[in-house]
Amino acid sequence: MVNAPSRGIAAALILLALALALVPLGGDKYWIKLVTRMMVLGIFAMSLDLLVGYTGLVSFGHAAFFGLAGYVLHLISPDDAAVNMLWALPACLAATAAAAAVIGALSVRTRGIYFIMVTLAFAQMLFYFFHDSDLAGGSDGAFIYVKPVVQLGDWVLLDLGGRTALYYLALASQVVIYAGLVVMLRSPFGKVIQGIKINEHRMRALGYNVYVYKLVSFVIGGTLAGYAGFLFASIDGFVSPELLGWQESGIALVMVILGGMGTLFGPLIGAIALLGVEELFRDRAVVGVMAEHWQILMGGFVIAVVLFLNNGLGGLLVRLAGRREGER
Repeated sequence: MVNAPSRGIAAALILLALALALVPLGGDKYWIKLVTRMMVLGIFAMSLDLLVGYTGLVSFGHAAFFGLAGYVLHLISPDDAAVNMLWALPACLAATAAAAAVIGALSVRTRGIYFIMVTLAFAQMLFYFFHDSDLAGGSDGAFIYVKPVVQLGDWVLLDLGGRTALYYLALASQVVIYAGLVVMLRSPFGKVIQGIKINEHRMRALGYNVYVYKLVSFVIGGTLAGYAGFLFASIDGFVSPELLGWQESGIALVMVILGGMGTLFGPLIGAIALLGVEELFRDRAVVGVMAEHWQILMGGFVIAVVLFLNNGLGGLLVRLAGRREGER
């Protein structure tokens, strides 16, 4: 069950948020965009952790909702003007929520490896729909020429095309979504879905409709993934079928495992670690000629974390915080 974060972990998360808030003050455009990607992918991974770490639903098609939101944003965005986020974002979230409801209604009837394969199949269906059709550029992808804005009349409150607007929106979203999920997982609904993960048969015997609870959790996770996809498409102003592919779902699952399943904050750390270590291993000044084979180094890093850190980087943070508080 989700408890309130310990003082040590809460302090570490606050310090991390403050450090992220200071990045635009000293970072150039490249680093601002890179850290924005980390935070957006952290939201994506956190939405998957809701399914994997708390509901016991290992989805290998979570990228379907991530990429679908980006494509919906492209389709509703005019080529010569900025779309208003006040209606564009609800449209993207409604589309992903509807897709998650349809896919979830069929998928959550299965379990284990069958659930994994069904979610993968649905994601690949969407992948090939956008890949093989001319609806949004086909296999070449499509551009979002003008990034969304929040506009009331002639007054532009927020322009995601600005240097730091999208960055701070991603940071604020990360904080709000994390806090919202913590509250939700400590509510009766959250305790039920965690009980389903531990022992689904017992929860059914207690009278709970586990199908409905799993479906609602699936829809919430898919909608949050759609929100992350909306932000990710706004970073570069480009969408491609790869956003819906199984590789993207695999990367999100690696972030969850790397950060620690069932920790909620772990996937945020996992996203930062995965992209940060990748950037390090691609730097020839740091790893020399091995920079040309950075995937080998990355694979070794992930394997080392899985083998030597119980429940990833988030689990390590929990143990360190507990040890420090025990010494007081």
